[in-house]
Amino acid sequence: NRRAIGTEYETLACEYLIRHGYQILCRNFRCRQGEIDIIARDIDYLVFVEVKYRRDEHEGDPAEAVDARKQARILRTARYYMTRYHISEDTPCRFDVVAVLGSNVRLIRDAFWCG
Repeated sequence: NRRAIGTEYETLACEYLIRHGYQILCRNFRCRQGEIDIIARDIDYLVFVEVKYRRDEHEGDPAEAVDARKQARILRTARYYMTRYHISEDTPCRFDVVAVLGSNVRLIRDAFWCG
């Protein structure tokens, strides 16, 4: 089932991020605007992380699945999260992607900018 597979790779992504100094704040934040897989802190940044998995290259690079439409949804959801938890608009934020291709995990910091 897709949800179970997604949860498995989100857990793998969390472990990877923790090893690279991130502090996980929230997983699977959902609201009307959409969903964010992982919300974390990386030094001074509040980081919104999208996790994408592909079994092999035949399905394309997983990061390519984070298209403009998906980015816009993540941005709306991030704004809602910040409003809901009274996080200042001046807080430095970043949008990262964890792309998992087979067993290879790749972190793309500042994968896209939404401004």
